[in-house]
Amino acid sequence: MRASEIRTTIEAMIEQHIPTFLWGAPGIGKSSIIKQIAQEKKIEFIDLRLSLMDPTDLKGIPFYDKHEHSAIWASPSFLPRDGEGILFLDELNSAPPAVQASAYQLILDRRVGEYVLPDGYAIVAAGNRESDRGVVYRMPSPLANRFVHLEMGVDVDDYKSWAYKSGIDERIIAYISYKNENLFSFDATKNEKSFATPRSWEYVDKILKSSMNTSLLISAIGGAIGHDIAVDFLGFCKVATRLPDIQSILESGEGEYPSDVDVLYALSAGLVSKTLQNESYLENLLNYTLSLQSEFAVMIVQELQRNGVRMEHSEVFKTWVRKFSYLLS
Repeated sequence: MRASEIRTTIEAMIEQHIPTFLWGAPGIGKSSIIKQIAQEKKIEFIDLRLSLMDPTDLKGIPFYDKHEHSAIWASPSFLPRDGEGILFLDELNSAPPAVQASAYQLILDRRVGEYVLPDGYAIVAAGNRESDRGVVYRMPSPLANRFVHLEMGVDVDDYKSWAYKSGIDERIIAYISYKNENLFSFDATKNEKSFATPRSWEYVDKILKSSMNTSLLISAIGGAIGHDIAVDFLGFCKVATRLPDIQSILESGEGEYPSDVDVLYALSAGLVSKTLQNESYLENLLNYTLSLQSEFAVMIVQELQRNGVRMEHSEVFKTWVRKFSYLLS
């Protein structure tokens, strides 16, 4: 399932308090999606890394109650006592079997030992697949049957929509548009320390925004996404010197029209990014795209629409639709 589909489905599961397990390869943003849902709903988000816990960490430890002459379990302080939120059990299938067993009762009965999970909390878990060659344990059938299972894939359009909203460097968005396959290069059959994922491209964004000397970029970026893709990406970045003036195009609706494909991808990403920041540029942008190569004119408009820009009211857009309608059917 695409990230956008996963998000919609999990929101519905959370509303009904149905325990959900999200499967997916490393670095594709599983935990980020759950955290964003909590932030947008303005509810608590408690992230428990079960792979770092012992069985007693969930159940608590017993102590002697001298009044009742019995042992009582003291539940851990990190479990919620009231309110609304998401209890996120990350890396659940990387936890030792004894820890997974401790989670059985919490997931199905919403209690463990003396502790009871508040009614306002939903349980979501996540983990990597066994085929990803991570440190995982086969999930016992009784535990697996306590979840609705969803598998998340990588989708370029979803990534680009997120990247524009998150302020990711335009060169990264342009490069991923140009070479879709380099958004995610993880291969479980290879013993690579560095490979491209949505998460590692976010690291690249931070490296590019740092004060790092340019002579060190190839090593740093290669350490995030792999040497070969880093070399290719930095080569692509050099097209920035061949771009027409994006600001001038948006202010006038006119400008040069490059013919090189790599330059067109970089130009498209730059135009979309700046228009999302200031939608008053929309009319001029649409005027400019009327003479742009059709593939890129359509790509620009579709990117804006995916990011919530309405243009049906624009007279220029009506002209644009008449010109490019054969590509939209």
